[in-house]
Amino acid sequence: MKSFKILSYFLSLSAIGYFIFTTIYDKKEKSLFEQPKLVVGIVVDQMRYDYLTRFWNHYGEGGFKRLVKDGFTAKNHHFNYVPTVTGPGHASIYSGTTPAVHGILGNDWYNRVERQMVYCVDDLNHTSLNTSSSKGKSPHRMSVSTITDELRIHHQFNSKVISIAIKDRSAVLPGGHSANAAYWYEGEQDGDWISSTYYMDELPDWVQAFNAGDSSEKYLKTWNQLKGAYVESGADENPYESTFDGEESNAFPHEIGELWSKNDGFDILKDTPFGNSLTTDFAIEALKNENLGTDAITDFLAISFSSTDYVGHEYGVNSKEVQDTYIRLDQDIERLLNVLDSLVGQNEYTLFLSSDHGAMHNSEFLRDAKIPTGKINKWQIRNELNQSLKEVYGVNGIIENVDYNEIVFNQDVLKKHKLNQKELTSFVVAELMKRPEIEHVFTAEEVHGHNGLNRMKNLVQNGHSLKYSGDIVFIQKPGYISNRRFGSTHASGMNYDTHVPLLFYGQGITKGSTVERTEIPDIAPTMSVLLGISFPNGTTGNPIKAVFDH
Repeated sequence: MKSFKILSYFLSLSAIGYFIFTTIYDKKEKSLFEQPKLVVGIVVDQMRYDYLTRFWNHYGEGGFKRLVKDGFTAKNHHFNYVPTVTGPGHASIYSGTTPAVHGILGNDWYNRVERQMVYCVDDLNHTSLNTSSSKGKSPHRMSVSTITDELRIHHQFNSKVISIAIKDRSAVLPGGHSANAAYWYEGEQDGDWISSTYYMDELPDWVQAFNAGDSSEKYLKTWNQLKGAYVESGADENPYESTFDGEESNAFPHEIGELWSKNDGFDILKDTPFGNSLTTDFAIEALKNENLGTDAITDFLAISFSSTDYVGHEYGVNSKEVQDTYIRLDQDIERLLNVLDSLVGQNEYTLFLSSDHGAMHNSEFLRDAKIPTGKINKWQIRNELNQSLKEVYGVNGIIENVDYNEIVFNQDVLKKHKLNQKELTSFVVAELMKRPEIEHVFTAEEVHGHNGLNRMKNLVQNGHSLKYSGDIVFIQKPGYISNRRFGSTHASGMNYDTHVPLLFYGQGITKGSTVERTEIPDIAPTMSVLLGISFPNGTTGNPIKAVFDH
């Protein structure tokens, strides 16, 4: 009897142990396939990596610092192609590949098949809603799927995808081909958020109500430094910055309420941090009214903060305006995170944040700092090349176009005058290499016959289409910028344009960081692994394993 009791006791312990083990195992198995209720993709336009570190002491605890401290940071994150501009940047982040594959070769580019400049999201088969513009927008020039497309397909189109940005291309491309909606800002008329008939026949009631309110008017106010004097930036008034029409000085304060009528109406908000605040307001309304992240099927909210790019172009990397814009953006991100916590729930959503490109310091500023620099003018290059070719071959207009550092020969002229393209190519390459602003020159054949050992050729190859791009590609020297007097710009393969932040935060993300090199096309497959869905169909990037290490 005693032995039976002992046996019963051990059997009971075994049963309890088995129950505990299976419960834990079951929870572990479920967690492997558990998906967040919502994914939030944030792209901060023209955000250099060092904007995280340079302005760190001015950020609050609930914005960038929260994402870094409680999430995962890739500190050595780069673009792996040129040109580094907005359209390709957004397409690459969401498709997991490069322009050579996804087809978005620039914001606009000279299409050698159509023999004209094309804009990345213009679509004459559709019209824009709530604006007098007849041009509709769509992702029809993007030849691959995006992570947002794959999420929709995985859940039989029950996932909801909403994409928002001030810029049309920054809203259209992240949403992919199957987004429920993409919205962008039209400031020249009434300051409204608009869309295209590609997505819908008319704007939803909540968007119309938002537009009918004072959403834009409330930001027609004084723009001053949020936290007083900033020591991390240069002198407030300097010769490197632009001014709004009607201003006598480029220093703070900027009286937006007084200047807006002279600066394309509500479009002036794009050039201020208030454009990012307006974007946040609209994104929060989308969260509420579209019921994003409120059920077991994962939704996706894509947000691009475009005003950082507009401010950067006008004032430059070293300006107090850029610093103030990021400090204010930090507050907008904190506001967004707080709403996500409330509406979706802490640890119920996953967020990533990156940028579509970096930026270079103003060349005049660099020159005054005794750093090698200069300017490059594509129109001057085209005109001088055509003149040199005319002197040697006696023919006008051999060069048809120069754009994004790519040269296209005029095939009609070559055929008419029976000119040898190989001979012309050799001549042009030699002429380009004589120029002090140019460091490298590659032919299209060299680029596509490349074996992967040359870093600069890699960048060109990943951004070049043998069918649609130029016959010759040239690369300027480090520190050389387009012919621009004020502010900053971008598009090169130099580190100041390629090195951008990458932050992951929320459900399924480990806390930590890596200094191993990661690249823009790695974002989409990383998120695909987390979501348990197919990679976008053109993916060339790889999942970042360290994001999931626990």
